[in-house]
Amino acid sequence: MKQKRFSILLVTAILILALLAGACAGKMTADKPSYVYDPPADSAPKWDLDPSVPEPPAPDGSYYYSYYNYGYDDDYYVSNNEKYLDITENTRQLVERDPMLTFSLKVDTASYANVERYIQNGQLPPRDAVRTEELINYFRYDTEPNFQSGSPFGVYTEIGPSPFDPYKYMAFVRVKARDLDKRQLPSANLTFLIDVSGSMSSYDKLPLLQESFALLVETQDKNDTVSLVTYASGTAVVLDSVKGNDKATILNAIRGLKASGSTAGEAGIQTAYRLAEKNFQKNGNNRIILATDGDFNVGTSNLQELERLVANKKETGIYLSILGVGTGNIRDDIMETLAKHGSGNYSYINSIAAAEKVLVDELATNLYVIAEDVKAQVEFNPMNVKSYRLIGYENRALDNRDFNDDTKDAGEIGVGADVIVLFEIELADGIASPGLKYSSGALEPDLNAAYGDELFEVRLRYKKPGEGNSRLLVEPATFKSILRANTSDFNFACSVAAFGDMLRGSTYAKDITAGQLLALAEDSLGTDAKGYRMGYLQLLAQLKRL
Repeated sequence: MKQKRFSILLVTAILILALLAGACAGKMTADKPSYVYDPPADSAPKWDLDPSVPEPPAPDGSYYYSYYNYGYDDDYYVSNNEKYLDITENTRQLVERDPMLTFSLKVDTASYANVERYIQNGQLPPRDAVRTEELINYFRYDTEPNFQSGSPFGVYTEIGPSPFDPYKYMAFVRVKARDLDKRQLPSANLTFLIDVSGSMSSYDKLPLLQESFALLVETQDKNDTVSLVTYASGTAVVLDSVKGNDKATILNAIRGLKASGSTAGEAGIQTAYRLAEKNFQKNGNNRIILATDGDFNVGTSNLQELERLVANKKETGIYLSILGVGTGNIRDDIMETLAKHGSGNYSYINSIAAAEKVLVDELATNLYVIAEDVKAQVEFNPMNVKSYRLIGYENRALDNRDFNDDTKDAGEIGVGADVIVLFEIELADGIASPGLKYSSGALEPDLNAAYGDELFEVRLRYKKPGEGNSRLLVEPATFKSILRANTSDFNFACSVAAFGDMLRGSTYAKDITAGQLLALAEDSLGTDAKGYRMGYLQLLAQLKRL
């Protein structure tokens, strides 16, 4: 009896302690606003170049759409199984310490469509889902570049006020690949590799992909061939080298696909490469298009092993492009890795409109390569530039010595592609650009010195498809690139860059609001033939309501 009374008293005491602990926790939570947090260590600039500028104030909600207002809570941002590669934000670099930067150039746009998906669903994206260069490169630009004779690229540079800091400039560099008429494009050997596992059954996965591939099939003709491989618990070759004009056969095979089983992604990739090699077209466009949510659960899903798998296939001359779909279990880290090392591009399909953009409107850009192993290098003139910060491209950084090394892998650029590079620069102490309205009393640059009028030099190194030796393109930027009135391309790209940094919670964007971004972009729509820039304005309006 005594033992029974003791047990009852013990249980009662435990319940009372639990209730008291819960009350204390509730009070502690109530005392701390949800938006107060400790910013991550990797968001701090590497050097404090402006010691006179005070530290940002404690988060109090005063920043309308800043990092602090977002209240970065990883449970809120990643309340699912989606995975992304880590991004360590670029910081300002002193030219006297590090006058040069080198990185791989390619055009992926997956991040923009994925960010769009989050905002349209009333959520903010995970910070590492935001790759700022992909947001900027999602759009087409209008300003005519300077094409050098014999080169596949034209380069245009313009400089204006930075949206991040009124005391700095933003350099806008447009690298434009030449357009080709469809009749000039090579015939295609396409291998569709489609994930038909059970996780692909929802409307935004396999059904959306079936509609999307139907759009691509309509662009093929008698000189092209289409093969179809599927994978779930195992792999299956559904079509083998069907002529592109036999559209009924191809479409019936695609429409007949059903989702079930587990996900043998590694085996599917191996099967697709074997089939693509068997049907290889010399001087043709040999490409595998993998469509998946990236959730591999049979065979290897290790990033390093998958990287080696596709990197070892690079010498076959077969490109691997990725179409990502779905929500909740996206393995963006796997898809980005496969596209990077498979010499292809990565796009995310969140609607049939997005599919039309990738597979119809920008077909040549996404499926036909005009230059391989494309690298960019920028060297800054220490006489005229004090510091710089590259916007985006964090996961595409290369060592400076890799620029002249033709054995180092880099990005592939498609026909007609637009690649935008933005970097914020701070002019050297006492230097102001000549003739500017507010340069009174500042020193003029020494234009008589060697390279005295140059701010920086842009260098591109690339290989023509099938060649082993790279070619060099050099384009210096001078003070003349600083414009009194900037183009709509410049202003729009700056808005998108600030949008990306704001979503990532960058300390550089702490004072920027969605309203400011709207104001910068709404008068800079350019030609916008397909309405993509207008869609960005609508996205900003949705962001303001979050």
